[in-house]
Amino acid sequence: LQGIFVLGLPYALLHSGYSGLLLIVSAAALCCYTGKILIACLYEENEDGQLIRVRDTYEDIANACCKKLSPSLGGIVVNVTQVVELIMTCILYLVVSGNLLSHSFPYVPVTEKTWSVIAFVTLLPCIFIRTLKIVSKLSQLCSLVHFVIIFVVITYCLTQMHQWSWAKFRLSLEFENFFVSIGVIIFSYTSQIFLPTLEGNMKNPEEFRCMLNWTHFFACILKTTFALTAFLTWGEKTKEVITDNLPSFLETLVNLCLLTKALLSYPLPFFAATEIVYSCISNDSHSNYRSPLLALTVRGSFLLLTLLTAMFTPHFALLMGLSGSVTGAAMTFLLPSLFHLKLQWKKLSFLEKCADISVFILGFLCSLAGMVCSVKGLLEVFG
Repeated sequence: LQGIFVLGLPYALLHSGYSGLLLIVSAAALCCYTGKILIACLYEENEDGQLIRVRDTYEDIANACCKKLSPSLGGIVVNVTQVVELIMTCILYLVVSGNLLSHSFPYVPVTEKTWSVIAFVTLLPCIFIRTLKIVSKLSQLCSLVHFVIIFVVITYCLTQMHQWSWAKFRLSLEFENFFVSIGVIIFSYTSQIFLPTLEGNMKNPEEFRCMLNWTHFFACILKTTFALTAFLTWGEKTKEVITDNLPSFLETLVNLCLLTKALLSYPLPFFAATEIVYSCISNDSHSNYRSPLLALTVRGSFLLLTLLTAMFTPHFALLMGLSGSVTGAAMTFLLPSLFHLKLQWKKLSFLEKCADISVFILGFLCSLAGMVCSVKGLLEVFG
């Protein structure tokens, strides 16, 4: 999910300056921390003081926190938030696909929205995906293409080192654009919804914390290097999707690779979202598609929803900023810290409680400000 949205990080630096570099590093540290406390909520101590995994999913954690109010209230909130985040991700894939196609074939008299429809047609087979086996193979190809793209862009930027200047960075901030940048950066790190399943399927779950440390460390290095080299190369001319800045001989090649990656990435969040919805409708957490017609209806409706939203909101950075500010901040900062305080309050030290409360307050403020600024930006575009 993070791969293609890294393309928005140089644009985020354009509006956040030096503070953007700090944000990229801080977001990595905070996301790593909230990932750890989220997994801690899956465990309880038994009579012998040993940690036992008593919950399996994000939904289970939410239900445990809200069981006094309603046995399923927390799960409903989490499921709705997860579905919104996943669907927004699918929408962004369509938006960026239309953008890439329009810039790859500028002489074809077709609008960006029409290109999005063409990309949508290629995704219609997603209706028939019933297992993760196919999705996992597509995700492997996406990872390979992603590293090739990043390597090409960074290599080109390094050939332009002679024109780099730190003077391109802003010392002053435009607060509205800055908070949109926060949403973009947060969205590039969101992965919490997958962590309980990931930890549960690890051969050695005790190594989860170490794995999380290293993956966030390397992700931070990669994102910082990519965003910094790209912004230093193009400065004020940095565009929403950084590949639009590449010279024509590279732009078409990289855009087609990105298009392939976007289309291959779409099935994962789409499948996850439809599984959640179908599971809720059928009251079966292990959906086996006893009603093929219902399953096709759910998937078809979601496909159409992503297309219609992409058609009416064709602005990559603003849409990503809105997603990161609302669902990304909620799933990454607000809910993990809140759940950790609720379930582990008696076991937490004073400093741990302060850390969780600080993360919650920071996440809430950033979410609120980013949401307001993103919505305002979208309204101005439509106006």
